[in-house]
Amino acid sequence: MGSDNPAGADNQQERLIEQRGWVIGFVDGEGCFSIGSSANPAAVPKRLQNRMAGGTRVRGYARASSIACLHELVDFFGVGMVIVSRRHDNDKEPLHRYVVRSRVDLRETMIPFFRAHPVRTAKRANFEKFAYRVDLIDRGVHLDPEGLIRIAEVAETMNRRKPRSDLIRILRDHTPEVQDTGS
Repeated sequence: MGSDNPAGADNQQERLIEQRGWVIGFVDGEGCFSIGSSANPAAVPKRLQNRMAGGTRVRGYARASSIACLHELVDFFGVGMVIVSRRHDNDKEPLHRYVVRSRVDLRETMIPFFRAHPVRTAKRANFEKFAYRVDLIDRGVHLDPEGLIRIAEVAETMNRRKPRSDLIRILRDHTPEVQDTGS
């Protein structure tokens, strides 16, 4: 049973637990742990290269009419931002997304939260691969061709599972000497 004191510590704890459950459910339903690649890594300013996770991000999507829920994620985590996402369909209503890209925010806020409070769908496996990728970047593995291949192999098994030909094309953009030796 809840506390009779709406401002009391028990009630605040109850609201936190309820909000945490909502966040986990939202990410499980509308969120994504993803690994992406920039078509032109030189386009990332040097001052950001150390802070950014090279395309690793947490995202959540909402239509413009539901944008308030994305701002709740910013408030809850204290990191990330809400941006307008390009539409690739005939829908007229803008699509917004909550995005966390900062490697520090991913490592210190998002990963610990989702380790302590895991999602329950197939996104759990994607989260583990995502966290592994952030760790690889923290260790500098992405700075050599073999490391990029290793990261691309992780990306190949996540979310929509890009075709191998797309991954090899991305790798060739970054490392022209990479050859496709797989099937």
